Amino acid sequence: MVDVTAKPEVYREATAKGKIKLKQETIDLIRKEKIEKGNPFEVAKIAGILAAKNTSSIIPLCHPLPLTNVNVNMNIEGNSAVEVQATVKTKAQTGVEMEALVAVSATLLTIWDMTKQYEKDEAGQYPSTAIQDIHVVRKIKHG
Repeated sequence: MVDVTAKPEVYREATAKGKIKLKQETIDLIRKEKIEKGNPFEVAKIAGILAAKNTSSIIPLCHPLPLTNVNVNMNIEGNSAVEVQATVKTKAQTGVEMEALVAVSATLLTIWDMTKQYEKDEAGQYPSTAIQDIHVVRKIKHG
């Protein structure tokens, strides 16, 4: 771990995004709330929040941070994708970019898990499904 002992606690915020490409039929099932496992957005949002809170348990050299807010949003893009955005806030000695990235990743993986039965082709493969473009879009530090 990097020694942050001498660094002051300041307000920090990070936002990350990513998306999952799905079949149009799967998107339609999400819109109609017909996914057998339940509402993927509700479950995935909780998964993203829990993942952000547990980042230091997942990524070996991350500092455990006192998160003050985790906000996960999802929206359907056209007929072929779900975009996820997570914003994480803290007042700490180090930033929350990893927490935002882990939140997005867990949210997307949960959506995949909840919709995978609709994504398979005849051979049992997932030719259309892809998690893409996970990246930090904003980082704020002040105080």
